[in-house]
Amino acid sequence: MKSWVLAAAIYFVLWWIVLFAVLPWGVESQEEAGEVSPGSDPGAPARPLLLRKAMATTLISAVIMGLGYGAWALGLIGGIFPAGLISPR
Repeated sequence: MKSWVLAAAIYFVLWWIVLFAVLPWGVESQEEAGEVSPGSDPGAPARPLLLRKAMATTLISAVIMGLGYGAWALGLIGGIFPAGLISPR
C-alpha cells in the first residue's frame, strides 16, 4: 500500500513542477494582443489556454514519471528511498 501512495505523492509534486514550467508557453499579454480589458493589468494573459496546458502538463509528467519508474525498475537508480518504504522485488 505504501508504494502506490509514494508514487502518487511523487506524481503530484512532479505535476505541479511541470505545470509551472509549462504555464509561460504561448502566453500573449493583453497589451501585446491589443485587447486590454478595463480594470485589468495590461500584462495579464489575453488567452491563458489553461486546459491545453493542464493536458500538456499531465502528458509530460506521465512521461517523466514513467522514465523515472523504468530507471528505478532497471536498477539504474536506487537507494534513495528509506528502508522498508518500498518492498524489494
